[in-house]
This record gives sequence, structure tokens and C-alpha cells, in this order.
Amino acid sequence: MEAVIDRQAAEDLAGHFLAISKHVPLRPIRSVADYDAAVASLNGLLDAGAADEAHPLADLAATLGELIGDYDDAHYPAKDVAPGEMLRFLMDQHGLKQEDLAKDLGSQGVVSEVLSGKRELNLRQMRALAGRFAVPVAAFLDGAHG
Repeated sequence: MEAVIDRQAAEDLAGHFLAISKHVPLRPIRSVADYDAAVASLNGLLDAGAADEAHPLADLAATLGELIGDYDDAHYPAKDVAPGEMLRFLMDQHGLKQEDLAKDLGSQGVVSEVLSGKRELNLRQMRALAGRFAVPVAAFLDGAHG
């Protein structure tokens, strides 16, 4: 089998990886400081539009989100929480009000219905919330385990 990456390609990749790493800690998260840096970088990517799957940095944001999720799973095992409770918790953590999530969920009325348990989230809404809060989509599944 032929080598897919030759010496020159490896050198080029190393240079690009170092440039990316100055802004995005794309490596396993081993400490709380690494975690905080990763979350801050992910928030920056999302603020720059990477929550949109068509954005050129969407896959980078998704990969960083996976690293954050792996750390969360290993260090903060989740308990079963209803999607509305999870959303309320995240809103409280981020100082958000219902109207702040209307764009992600469709309207302030929909947010209210989700928080009260009268409405379930659809996949698009779960993805939008997962991107906004840097949590796995599964966090918004009923009876999720993180």
C-alpha cells in the first residue's frame, strides 16, 4: 500500500495544524484549562457562523464539539434529564431568556412549550441548540444519557 502522506505533505500539514492550533485547540482535552479553551474556541467558531452546516468551518466546529463531548462524558456523567429541563438549565447557565432562543426553535411560544414539556424538539432544533450550547445533540433527547 502506498503512503497517502509523503514527507512534504506531512510538513505542510504540520505547518497548517500549528496555525489552526493558535486559534482552535484541536487536540484531546486533558484538563479543565484545556476544556475552557476548547469551549471558548467553539463559541467563537459558532459566533462566526460555523453552526451552519454549509459554513467552511462547520466540520472544524463539529470536531471540536466532539472533543468537548468526550471530555464531558468522561468527567461529568449525565443523569437522565427531560429536554425541557436541560434547556432551562443551559439557559440559566448562559443567562438567556426565552426570546433569545426563538431563532433556534421557531418562536418564543415554541420555547415556552418545550420548557413546559408540552412540545418535543425536532432534530433541526436539537442540532441548533447543541451547536449553541456546545453539547451533544443527545442532551436534548428524552431520557438521554448525555
